[in-house]
Amino acid sequence: MNNSPGWASPGSAPSDEPDRGTQEQPGPQTAPDEPVAEQPTPPNWSKQQPPAGEWSSPAGIPAQGGARSRAGAIPHQGGWHGPQGDGGPVWGGGWSPVPPAAKPGVIPLRPLGVGEILDGAASTMRAHWRTVLGISLIVAAVSQTLITVVSGLWLPGRQPAPDAGSGPELRQALRDTGQALAGSAVTSLIGLLATLIATGLLTMVTSRAVLGRPVTTADAWKDARGQLPRLLGLLLLFPLMLFAVAAVGLAPGIILTSSGSLAPGLLLIVLGGLAGFVVSVWLAVRYSLASPALMLEKQGVIASMRRSAKLVRGSWWRVLGIQLLAFLIVALIESIIQIPATLIAFIVDGESLMDWANGTSDSTGWTFLIVIGIGAVISSALTFPISAGVTALLYMDQRIRREALDLELARAAGLSGYGTAPTGAAGSGTPTDTTPGS
Repeated sequence: MNNSPGWASPGSAPSDEPDRGTQEQPGPQTAPDEPVAEQPTPPNWSKQQPPAGEWSSPAGIPAQGGARSRAGAIPHQGGWHGPQGDGGPVWGGGWSPVPPAAKPGVIPLRPLGVGEILDGAASTMRAHWRTVLGISLIVAAVSQTLITVVSGLWLPGRQPAPDAGSGPELRQALRDTGQALAGSAVTSLIGLLATLIATGLLTMVTSRAVLGRPVTTADAWKDARGQLPRLLGLLLLFPLMLFAVAAVGLAPGIILTSSGSLAPGLLLIVLGGLAGFVVSVWLAVRYSLASPALMLEKQGVIASMRRSAKLVRGSWWRVLGIQLLAFLIVALIESIIQIPATLIAFIVDGESLMDWANGTSDSTGWTFLIVIGIGAVISSALTFPISAGVTALLYMDQRIRREALDLELARAAGLSGYGTAPTGAAGSGTPTDTTPGS
């Protein structure tokens, strides 16, 4: 075992060869009944070790860059645990279970499993339900009210399709189409702003919930408001980047099709679209942790994207799986609420579902839009905390695995035996003040 602080066993001699740290070293022989002099701690042994019973070495998690060097041996009653993790041998005593990890808040301070990330997001909602649901309901109610008003006043009603040879009807259809596109752009912008505010505030709530500290809506707003303009820039830049990737993939096929080569152009459009989709998914996962990095590390747009790329590197498939699972849960909750709300809207408004689907309904009334809006407010109030919480906890999990953020969080939470908290950590109580890995 390499001679690095925190990984060599107590009393072992320095060695650069693997599996040599625990071998017996030649020395003077003593009689069985002769007392053995206490050996001093070798200079290579780390002086700062986690306290007994508050941190355990996760099985199968290797040390990276020295950040996890304290996982090699854990002080425990009856001896020292070796680097084998759960059930490993103990020096100076018998077999003893590894003590559980410290859990000051909604997650244990160690690398997390998928279930623990999802449970942490749900536990945040349970532990701080007034703050979480208050933020989600306020943001969802205000944004959905604006969307309902824009949809009722701006978007045109459904009209029967015009005849192909009818000039005035065709011009009216074009005007309605342009009006519908403009209204959709406005509603999309409102939804984007709502997501921005909810994500920023709920990320700060999750960061305090990890430390087991109380948080109010005013606290979350105070922590998040300075970064909201940058978060807006990130949420605007990200869709533009994905749109540019899709445009680059489709452009050759569109150009070839417009030049007269229909069959090759269509084939190139399909292939380019598929390639653009794959690249877009790869980029979406690569930069999926940029939002919590921006909020918790107080970084800029480009710096937060670089941090996300660094944290995701080597764990792309894992991050994709967790984000996809969270997306499916959010979609399931939305469908459970929105489908009954839509059916109720048709019943209350007196519209025929078949007429609406065929596009022959005269208009969409205010009653219909209001009932749909109420369903959207309820679903958003439940899904905002899940999506924001999973992303924030996944970011913290990646930092725990790569940068030993669990020790910084333990100090910030005020756990005994972890040393003095870094300057500013005790005051804010969030992972904001932890130093990002280089």
